Amino acid sequence: MRSRTRTVKVDALARVEGEGGLQVRLEGGKVKEVKLRIFEPPRLFEAFLRGRSHAEAPDITARICGICPIAYQTSSVQAMEEAFGIRVEGVLRDLRRLIYCGEWIESHALHVYMLHAPDFLGYESAIHMARDYPEAVKRGLRIKKAGNEIVRIIGGREIHPVNMRVGGFYRAPRKSEFADVAGELRWCIEAAEETVRWTGSLPTPELEVDYEFVALRHPTEYAIHEGKLVSTKGLDIPVSAFYERIEELQVKHSTSLHSRIKARGSYHVGPLARYAINHDLLSERAKAAAREIGLEPPVRNPFRSLAVRSVELLHACEEALRIIEAYEEPDRPSLPYEVKAGVGHGCTEAPRGICYHRYTLDPRGMIVDARIAPPTAQNQPTMEADIVRLVEANLDLDDDKLRWRCEQALRNYDPCISCSCHAIRVDIDRG
Repeated sequence: MRSRTRTVKVDALARVEGEGGLQVRLEGGKVKEVKLRIFEPPRLFEAFLRGRSHAEAPDITARICGICPIAYQTSSVQAMEEAFGIRVEGVLRDLRRLIYCGEWIESHALHVYMLHAPDFLGYESAIHMARDYPEAVKRGLRIKKAGNEIVRIIGGREIHPVNMRVGGFYRAPRKSEFADVAGELRWCIEAAEETVRWTGSLPTPELEVDYEFVALRHPTEYAIHEGKLVSTKGLDIPVSAFYERIEELQVKHSTSLHSRIKARGSYHVGPLARYAINHDLLSERAKAAAREIGLEPPVRNPFRSLAVRSVELLHACEEALRIIEAYEEPDRPSLPYEVKAGVGHGCTEAPRGICYHRYTLDPRGMIVDARIAPPTAQNQPTMEADIVRLVEANLDLDDDKLRWRCEQALRNYDPCISCSCHAIRVDIDRG
């Protein structure tokens, strides 16, 4: 390695949502500083939710992200429902889970095939990859389309859906509306199983990390939209205790807050966390597919998150079909409720990890205070720590290859950087 100062820049990182930069500074062959610079202006959603009606929160928060709007909608309505003392059960709960499965399907398929697989195969983009892997790319797009269709049928449209409301939905879909997508999901299950095998065969860099995984845990189902907050190192709390155990800190190099467990440090949310905590509740077919490619839980190599997402993709396709086949139209699309003052908490599993909301409401149901903890913001300190480990283990790589590996490592988290604020330009400074 040459001793002179060297800087490597990526002006715009492709295949993530958002903008920002990663700065890596080395001295004497050691990493002295890693800063995931998120410099996009603050989104200010929490601020402009104040003074708005509780009923507006689902539609406003859906605009936080075009890829995972259901996560924000569902967490917001659950918080309002807790504040008003109502609980959505039965068919309406199933519809909530189904639309969330649709979001997992479209988001996981997008990430696996379009955003991250090119890294493992050495391609600049999915377009370049398609020349040699046309069937894989077509498979990914078709799976994604099925997920989008579920969101459209229940949510009213694919992007920023508008049908979810406090107490349920504005309109419940007819059973006949699911006929075509049910047939497509049967194909998707086979395709998702093949996706697991394909991602399991991709060349994977070595990196083992003793993360503290944090995810929702539900007693009877693979947690997607309900559960307690559980970690692999002893955390076991209700969603309402989120800020009692987790704190958010402002750092100079980011417009997005950093999260950590109080008196402990950084933690990891997302597919690896869910798999570590909930693998026993996956479908039998998903468990078998994971065993076939050697995904023994917990998986501590972040580069294997691609394969874990594929296992979740298979589970979500099966779960979606199960709900559709059992679906009977409800008597009414939503539950009545009484508006009153209170504090409500909601937390669901966005494709990228836990998405937490807390709202304080006045007696008219107007929002007095709002706090939202997106998954990518929660993962920021862990992402920076991964880069330290990765760079120190690969100092023999030239700057171009090291830059590529750093970008690949960040994409392990499928960062929805617009949710937290945004990333990435990469600077590597060798002293």
